[in-house]
Amino acid sequence: MKKSGASQGQPASELISKRIAELGDWRGETLSRMRELMKRAVPDVVEEWKWMGTPVWSRDGIICTGESYKNVVKLTFAKGASLKDPARLFNSSLDGNVRRAIDIHQGEKINESAFTALVRQAVALNSSGKSKPSKRAKS
Repeated sequence: MKKSGASQGQPASELISKRIAELGDWRGETLSRMRELMKRAVPDVVEEWKWMGTPVWSRDGIICTGESYKNVVKLTFAKGASLKDPARLFNSSLDGNVRRAIDIHQGEKINESAFTALVRQAVALNSSGKSKPSKRAKS
């Protein structure tokens, strides 16, 4: 797995592990489990630390971010509106034209195979280049 987005000399993966440990409750456990599923779905995923402390998972572009709030762990897929979600995991940020999010509350379980499918689909979309204009097209 590649590591990117280091801050203060620490690799992003260490900063994400530190955040999980600091949470020390169900949110840390949930974020850790989703991170594990992400790595299993995309073994060469790049972990990044962006926007003043947000874990980000990327491959050929952002797959999703992992944010923790008081009552929810939010996984925001950068191009979620372009993904098929037959299991209806997306339950937040549904009004926008680009992003979609999965809010996980304490005690909730997620359909792991459906999550893995979403992650792999996001990587395929990033790799296809269809969701963003090429650099040449901008010139």
